[in-house]
Amino acid sequence: QVQLVESGGGLVQAGGSLRLSCAASGRTFNRYAMGWFRQAPGKEREFIARIEWNGGSTAYLDSVKGRFTISRDNAKNTVYLQMNSLRPEDTAVYYCAVLSQLLTTLYWGQGTQVTVSS
Repeated sequence: QVQLVESGGGLVQAGGSLRLSCAASGRTFNRYAMGWFRQAPGKEREFIARIEWNGGSTAYLDSVKGRFTISRDNAKNTVYLQMNSLRPEDTAVYYCAVLSQLLTTLYWGQGTQVTVSS
């Protein structure tokens, strides 16, 4: 059974940092792109960042460029999201996902809450 488990969320003040982790189990995903998404209350889920299977290419939502960094460790079957200079508008539930070659989502994690206080 495939599982994606996010961790590292929490409450942080504006300007602070958090590092999210997403550990996959049940199979290896080192040949798949991985992504991070988020959903704020009352809003649709939105794409934040994506990393190709070998880490050679990344893409970001414009509003997080320069503040967030996605990375992966294929040996650990884990993807990370380093979030710096956090803002109250970054408050959301953050989800990781396994992506197909067409960048559709194959698997989702259960999400981890990030709350940024002003």
